[in-house]
Amino acid sequence: MLFKDLIDHFDIQGDFPDYLLEQTFNPIFLDGDFSKLDNNYKIVVTTRQNVTHQMFIKPDDDYPITIMSELPNGSLNGMKFGRTADDVAYVNKL
Repeated sequence: MLFKDLIDHFDIQGDFPDYLLEQTFNPIFLDGDFSKLDNNYKIVVTTRQNVTHQMFIKPDDDYPITIMSELPNGSLNGMKFGRTADDVAYVNKL
């Protein structure tokens, strides 16, 4: 699933870099729990393996997309996607 399909699905507003619009993500996010606070969005989905995946979408941030996964043992791992294709950071906390 492309990010542009996800933002169309949830009617998310914002100005995103072209590379992010073409970025692929797991389609499980289409069935996630969606919430909005101000101009920020969050999608949360838990898989059958009891892994919780969260997508944070902050259109005005230096890192408009953050994906964070919480494993059953409580460990966190994720990625932050910046405004350019070469600005990607791996994270293990929010």
